[in-house]
Amino acid sequence: MSAISPIPNSGSNTTTISTVGAPSRRNTELALLAFAVILPCFAYANVGLALDGEMPSGMLGYGIGLGLMAGVGHLVVRKFAKYADPLLLPLATLLNGIGLVIIWRLDQSPRLMAGKTFAPAATNQLLFSALGIALFVAVLIFLKDHRILQRYTYISMAVALALLVAPMFFPAVYGARIWITIPGLGSIQPGEFAKIVLSIFFAGYLMVKRDALALASRRFMGLYLPRGRDLGPILAVWAFSILILVFETDLGTSLLFFGMFVVMLYVATERTSWIVFGLLMSGVGAVAVASFEHHVQQRVDAWQHPFDAFKDGSSDQIAQALMAFGSGGVFGTGWGQGHSDLIGFAANSDFILATVGEELGLAGVMAILLIYGLIVERGVRTALAARDPFGKLLATGLSGAFAIQVFVVAGGVMGLIPLTGMTMPFMAQGGSSVIANWALIAVLIKISDTARRPAPAPAPNPDAEMTQVVRP
Repeated sequence: MSAISPIPNSGSNTTTISTVGAPSRRNTELALLAFAVILPCFAYANVGLALDGEMPSGMLGYGIGLGLMAGVGHLVVRKFAKYADPLLLPLATLLNGIGLVIIWRLDQSPRLMAGKTFAPAATNQLLFSALGIALFVAVLIFLKDHRILQRYTYISMAVALALLVAPMFFPAVYGARIWITIPGLGSIQPGEFAKIVLSIFFAGYLMVKRDALALASRRFMGLYLPRGRDLGPILAVWAFSILILVFETDLGTSLLFFGMFVVMLYVATERTSWIVFGLLMSGVGAVAVASFEHHVQQRVDAWQHPFDAFKDGSSDQIAQALMAFGSGGVFGTGWGQGHSDLIGFAANSDFILATVGEELGLAGVMAILLIYGLIVERGVRTALAARDPFGKLLATGLSGAFAIQVFVVAGGVMGLIPLTGMTMPFMAQGGSSVIANWALIAVLIKISDTARRPAPAPAPNPDAEMTQVVRP
């Protein structure tokens, strides 16, 4: 960007123009990526030494694979998103790498190996991570400008509805209908992709309707209440989220879907009343559904009385997770020296945070949550820096969806809220989750590139009366 500064001169009015471009921060990103690859490699070695007393045989292949994925992502960002935020890619790589280490660590558990349904997941998770990076690269290359997505506002609504409705026609797995089965490909969780498509729809819709939704008819107890006819959108989204909760018994997707819309609605209108209405409606809906839906009621009972459920055998996972957190203390038992595998089949998916809590302690859990918080913060910073309203709302929606998912998963594992069955982004075992979240990071990087890219220098005016001296 050209920097213009006057030069004092008693005889003439002279201006100096220097062409200094804004820093792209790609070298900073490269240095952080090196750290994001080296740290999981040290963790991998630590786990192997703790379990067998020797370096794990697959460490070299793991390090090369993670390094190649990070390197390809960095080269594509350097080429197609030169001015993007330098922290998003390293933070996601670090979480993905640590998740792979924990999944491999749980794969070595003799107790899990003895289970009839056990299958090693680390190799498949590395493959899914590579597919996620491939989708990340594709988004950066083919999405020339994020504002193009605004054209597909209502198409994205139709696609999102199809993704959310599809699991209703497939059998329930562990009491919830959140997967679809494709022969030859296995199970896919479409809700992970729906959160991105819904963000596009909400951003496009709210950008057009935000002025009408921001109008208030009266003030009550310090809140500006919206007009009755403007309550339609939030009522429709609330009703649809309740239908998801009823027919799919999926508390996590319902909370994510409705919470993301309320956050974007608040950002678009700047009305606190929408937040209050959203919280009240979500609370009323959850209580109403829990009163007659057995699966949801069972999860609420296990949340309220985890150790009673542990004693009678109805649900022991929450109690096992709480004991894992308790035994970890402040600094943990050390890599590979915990017993969180006792949680069972969900130890590497829904409850992977419990392994962090036991083996890395409170310090490790806080570090992981801080990394998630940094990703959300960079997403919100991108929204603030975006120059177009659609980009602001889309970055807000994606960051909000990411934050809500982390909250509901961590809150469920720690006993703060009922268990939802969702997966921890980037860390937990699950192909749909890691692929969709890499796409989410790619869209945020594309928006941040547009927001941080310096504006083109103004064309010189040949009719200017003052004399300009150009200095390189």
